Amino acid sequence: MSDDENGVAAESVVDQLRDRISSGALAPGTPLRDAALAEDFGVSRNTLREAVRLLVHEGLAVHQLYKGATVKRLSVADVHDIYAARRALELRAVEHSFSASQEALDALDVPVSAAERSAAADQWNATGTRSLDFHRAIVRLLGSERLDSFFRTTVAQLRLAFAEAPHEPEFQRHWVERDRELCDLLRSGHRTQAAAALTRYLDDSERLIVDLVRAAQQRRA
Repeated sequence: MSDDENGVAAESVVDQLRDRISSGALAPGTPLRDAALAEDFGVSRNTLREAVRLLVHEGLAVHQLYKGATVKRLSVADVHDIYAARRALELRAVEHSFSASQEALDALDVPVSAAERSAAADQWNATGTRSLDFHRAIVRLLGSERLDSFFRTTVAQLRLAFAEAPHEPEFQRHWVERDRELCDLLRSGHRTQAAAALTRYLDDSERLIVDLVRAAQQRRA
């Protein structure tokens, strides 16, 4: 395999690993073992190692001396950084939503309705995934593929923080109604109210996740 082909294969593996993290299938601290994952994805171990190197660069994995790579556990500083990015992108997208088509605004309902169905079925992991899909859809209102790609990684990092919640139903249930409120405000063109609701949402979410990460650090100490 040429260097170019190896690079393309590694990027494909990164995409799939990132999706597994975003869906909650790979939890923080999970070992990323070369042999098993190379076989799983049908690639060489060199390709898998390059994919893991890229995942480390994205802040989704870490290398530990003598232990290899694992899915990253977030620090409190990581959480603050993630929320700085969320405020910059999501609040800008809300402000920019006046230029979005009604079709794009109505598409926001798809992940929110899916989250509501998952919550009703007590499928809380799926509820969290659909909520993150909704916030990715908000950023897509900006119409920038570059920002969409950046935010895809940000969402995967955020999912690592979700994994620290000791009781997932209690954690996820809180956000279903608030996603619905935000979705309906955006679809109806109430941007000022949507921006205020999103600001409260992000402030509350950041405080809660910081507390979760600190509590998890204390449990592991």
